[in-house]
Amino acid sequence: MRNGVSPHGNRELLSENGMTKKERMIEVVRRLKDVYPEAVCALHYTHDYELLFATRLSAQCTDARVNIVTERLFSDFPTLQSFAEASEEDIAEVIKSCGLFRTKARDLHASAVMLLAEYGGRVPDTMEQLLRLPGVGRKTANLVLGDIYGKPAIVCDTHCIRLSNRLGFVKNEKDPVKVENALRKLVPPEESSDFCHRLVLFGREHCTARAPHCADCPLADICPSFGKTR
Repeated sequence: MRNGVSPHGNRELLSENGMTKKERMIEVVRRLKDVYPEAVCALHYTHDYELLFATRLSAQCTDARVNIVTERLFSDFPTLQSFAEASEEDIAEVIKSCGLFRTKARDLHASAVMLLAEYGGRVPDTMEQLLRLPGVGRKTANLVLGDIYGKPAIVCDTHCIRLSNRLGFVKNEKDPVKVENALRKLVPPEESSDFCHRLVLFGREHCTARAPHCADCPLADICPSFGKTR
């Protein structure tokens, strides 16, 4: 490719450092892998449904708080059957420090009932089936697909949206579905799930929402927002 034009005549816009979005993404993936070799979910879980439930609790709540809450929650309700047999009030009492606890308790109880009745007690492995579960959106579904089943998945949370904009992979885009679709075209599928975990770590340590630490950023030389973000 010369001057941003491929041999097939398709023009690709080059960034200031002469890289296409795809090339820059490959380099971002490589560097973040070097900085964060261990890419794991921050939420604690043992069983597939526990990740599903912990992710539901994480809405408008920190992962750290969720992990504190689920330590007791998964002890008080050690099986999917125990969640299905519990009252919403009993579940709500345990998770009330997570915020929106009544709605979340209803979703956890209803999901347990549905998983047992329709899926043999296993969390389904397709986006369509996961989205049928109460309270489950694309973020939760992608996390389950990536972490439980090892499928390509883009978990589009606040870190992912913020960093995708700052790194120039999308422009002034806040819609999580549009950001997800844009990243699917750029991130190698086999790297996608771990990449999203690394974005969370990077967003917390370097590219914070307020006052990002650009001076010591490992992506500074390929970031179009370097020196422009406050």
